[in-house]
Amino acid sequence: MSCFELTHARHDHMHCLAPGLFRAISHGQRRRDKLEVIYRFGGGNQIEFSGPEPLGADDLRVLQGLVALAGLESQSNEIEPVAVSETGAILRDLLDLRWAANQQRVLVVRSSLRKLAKEVGYANPRDTNTVRCCIERLWKVSVIAKVAGQRSGFRLLANYVSDTQTDGLFLALNPLLTYAIMGNGRHVRIDMTEVRHLNGSIARLLHQRLCAWVDCGQKRAVQLDTLVAYAFPDEVSTATHRKRQSRVRKALDELTALGWSICEHAKGRFTIGRPALSR
Repeated sequence: MSCFELTHARHDHMHCLAPGLFRAISHGQRRRDKLEVIYRFGGGNQIEFSGPEPLGADDLRVLQGLVALAGLESQSNEIEPVAVSETGAILRDLLDLRWAANQQRVLVVRSSLRKLAKEVGYANPRDTNTVRCCIERLWKVSVIAKVAGQRSGFRLLANYVSDTQTDGLFLALNPLLTYAIMGNGRHVRIDMTEVRHLNGSIARLLHQRLCAWVDCGQKRAVQLDTLVAYAFPDEVSTATHRKRQSRVRKALDELTALGWSICEHAKGRFTIGRPALSR
């Protein structure tokens, strides 16, 4: 029997597809740059993410774990628009819900930093400082979404209790994440076994983006430069771009080791196949 409880995360597609929301982070970049991402998609819909510093592969990894934990009945509960408990009311207030979001439900994760670190594959789950820093970084992100004619505003998540003595974790996920986790409408299935076996940051960034783009058991064609842009959204010199291409090629080898099929059918042009759903 597996020692892990999480099998998959049912993630919101907008959080997975927004270009540059999660990216490769270079040394010192978090001190220099801010997070400013706008993702526009069909029907005049758009979602905007903003924060004091960019988000990287570790932040992506931690959010995947939180989304997966929220899908377990033993680890989560739902807060209605009119909260019946004081704690629920506090969490909804900390999410800073605005406009249509005021009338939407949110899920609360009740777990521990150590369990989260273990479930997303950190080598030493007792070292929870990295996870805590990621949660605090995610909490600082504000979101404004216009979807199906409704305008909503909220924080990415709200952390109420993170006790350094008890390792407790108690936080709320925004309405869009909640909607996907509860199986309403479009969502992205992310295999947590694959997440735990990934090593490189570029592979993690590509994995989530490709999970949102390639259905289980299906194949799609993509150019190398498109894959590079998934991890590195900024423009650079030709020499630096070539180095990034090399890093992406190595990241694709990690996906191959997980059972994804990667075929370079022409120079810089790949057909990528995702494993069929078997669990």
